[in-house]
Amino acid sequence: MKRQVFAGSVPIGGGSPVTIQSMTNTDTRDVPATLEQIKLLAMAGCDLVRISVYDRACAGAVRALVDQSPVPLIADIHFDHTLAIAAMENGIHKLRINPGNIGSAEKVRRVVDCAKAHHVPIRIGVNAGSLEKDIVEKEGGATAKGMVESALRHIRLLEAEGFYDIVLSLKASDVPLTVKAYQLMHQVCDYPLHLGVTEAGLPGQGTVKSAIGIGSLLLDKIGDTIRVSLTGDPVHEPGAALSILRALGLRSGIRFVSCPTCGRTQINVAAIAHRLEEEFAGVDKPVTVAVMGCVVNGPGEARDADIALCGGKDCGALYIGGKHVGKLTGDLAEGMVRAVREYLNDI
Repeated sequence: MKRQVFAGSVPIGGGSPVTIQSMTNTDTRDVPATLEQIKLLAMAGCDLVRISVYDRACAGAVRALVDQSPVPLIADIHFDHTLAIAAMENGIHKLRINPGNIGSAEKVRRVVDCAKAHHVPIRIGVNAGSLEKDIVEKEGGATAKGMVESALRHIRLLEAEGFYDIVLSLKASDVPLTVKAYQLMHQVCDYPLHLGVTEAGLPGQGTVKSAIGIGSLLLDKIGDTIRVSLTGDPVHEPGAALSILRALGLRSGIRFVSCPTCGRTQINVAAIAHRLEEEFAGVDKPVTVAVMGCVVNGPGEARDADIALCGGKDCGALYIGGKHVGKLTGDLAEGMVRAVREYLNDI
């Protein structure tokens, strides 16, 4: 079992539930705009939110953001140890900083002393695109072995100062490379692992890459917190992460089942399924809802679902608890919404 650290009140590792992260893309110095995005990310499913702290004004904004945020915040810092110290003194709950990139041993010591005093864990984030030059030359490029070696270098700097509240990430934009790096790291250390495929791309292809990379690792019991990195509005990220966790049975919530449709289909399965997902996306009860287009696989899926619709000719058979209870006609999407609401109210 992995060690456990706490970002504020949120546990990471140690057998605790896998948490969801995202990162703001606002100007951190703009407190109202950044706080609004933090709140939207929390509403979308984030347990933790990361912010960029790249100058003194950003570090100064941390206090106001922490005081008003609904979730613990993480400061993303590169190179400047004084910004890490300022962020911690202003109440940040977790750091993302690589100790090997901030200079002398004395600078590392100052960051560690502050982190100990404020009980702030540190994530070491290794990226395949920014490995140390000597590792790249030795390995002939970015490799999983090289990424692990880089992470171990950073870890040793913190451990030398008696600091062990560490989280690790080893990200690449290449899915197989990412998975291999995490698998190797999992074998050699017991620090919690932050999973993600970096620079995955736009929603769509980026979501698929993230689901494959993150999902395959979680299936092997590797990973403690995740971020789906998508280009554009970060509010898309927690929903994708939540879908991954629900698909793996790691988060409760409505599980939607719908058939791909075929020439036999005489109802608008896609429209009904979209309406149901839209209406009940935020529900956290472990309920399975199925929308099936015809009688070939419909009844079988309906028997395994809590509530289901099997299509007929401009109508649908309604199943609850695997039993046929009646027929829906007219607006089938609205009829199913009402049926699901009633079912949820009764359980």
